[in-house]
Amino acid sequence: MTDAAASSSRRRMEAVRRHLLPRPPPVLSLNQLSAPEAGQIPVIIGGMVLDIHAKPSVPPHPGTTVPGMVKYIGGGVARNIAECMAKLGTQPLMISVIGDDMAGDFLLKYWRLAGLCTDGILQVPDVTTPVVSNVFDGNGELFAGVASVQAVETFLTPSWIYQFYRRISTAPLLMLDANLSPESLQAACKIAYESGVPVLFEPVSVVKSSRIAPIAEHITCTSPNEIELIAMANALSTPGKYNFVKLEQCNNKAESVDYLFEMLSPAMFFLLEKGIKLLLVTLGSNGVFICCREHVNFMKDQKSCKVTPFSTRLLEKLEGCSLSSMPVNLSREGSSRTRVFHLPATSASVASLTGAGDCLVGGFLSSLCGGLDIMQSVAVGIAVAKASVESEANIPANFSAASIADEARRTLLSARHIWCQ
Repeated sequence: MTDAAASSSRRRMEAVRRHLLPRPPPVLSLNQLSAPEAGQIPVIIGGMVLDIHAKPSVPPHPGTTVPGMVKYIGGGVARNIAECMAKLGTQPLMISVIGDDMAGDFLLKYWRLAGLCTDGILQVPDVTTPVVSNVFDGNGELFAGVASVQAVETFLTPSWIYQFYRRISTAPLLMLDANLSPESLQAACKIAYESGVPVLFEPVSVVKSSRIAPIAEHITCTSPNEIELIAMANALSTPGKYNFVKLEQCNNKAESVDYLFEMLSPAMFFLLEKGIKLLLVTLGSNGVFICCREHVNFMKDQKSCKVTPFSTRLLEKLEGCSLSSMPVNLSREGSSRTRVFHLPATSASVASLTGAGDCLVGGFLSSLCGGLDIMQSVAVGIAVAKASVESEANIPANFSAASIADEARRTLLSARHIWCQ
């Protein structure tokens, strides 16, 4: 047999072997396409989802179709936060899962074109990529939706997460979304706890927010809205102990905020007692409550994080900007007093409300990594959320450092210190 014939035979046998033998488990290999250097890189773990946004041009009616516009948009709480951070100059490591299908290819192609790290993204054959289909009303509010995200729980396993042990253990912070299974949440928290890495838990939804219960003592910060806050508190205590009644009509912003504090403060203080260090309670158009002990240090090693040009411009603009009536050091040693602050949201021209909460968290985390303090970082998060609300996409194509800084400064100057005990 000639060398050419032998080579041809080997190729045919190899093709037959690949066809007959089962594919190796996808968890065994990492995608090293764009792996960054290990080190002080924030880690984000959670859902990477294809969002289908259907926005009718007339009011939607049950049982029939109406004219409108349908768009495919990159979504998922963790994915949105990671993209937002990247666009603000902080490149995180995203750990997630997608299917080897059209939706997965769409998401992965976008991630690559944006120059983002893909080595934590597991693409699984014969699996449906997580998809969320949303129908909105004419005001940009969610009218109805269906989420199919089982792949996140099934394939984003502790064994996959443990392959990134070194990256997580050296990260300045870890962000987890509640799409993860309870076992995976516990595995990630165990790595972070052993390495002294602070953890932010994003509740995702009222139903999934209860997944904080087994890991609450390891959570540094969480960012619920009003009803997620109540659900989390009830998950950690007697069901139904805490409740929230929405104020139907109030034209006075200050009165509305005071009412919200009265309704939500028992649940906030209870979660602090359960070990959570910092609460960012999002209130929609009413802004954000910051609730924490006076001595709280969110970052593992903020000084070693990379200061980006974007964060440098924010620092320059926000330097010396704090509560005019009472400068506050939230990281002061030796104090256990509880403080609550209210940071207002500025008015916005609403295009879409999806992604706003994720942008708030992304802006907050990116700012912390860039050297801003907690108050400044929350104010930046509120400004970034406004930019999201005014965009059709979950994450705006671009952020202006100047406008973000101006909005954050206005928020800080309007902030109120509403509780100390």
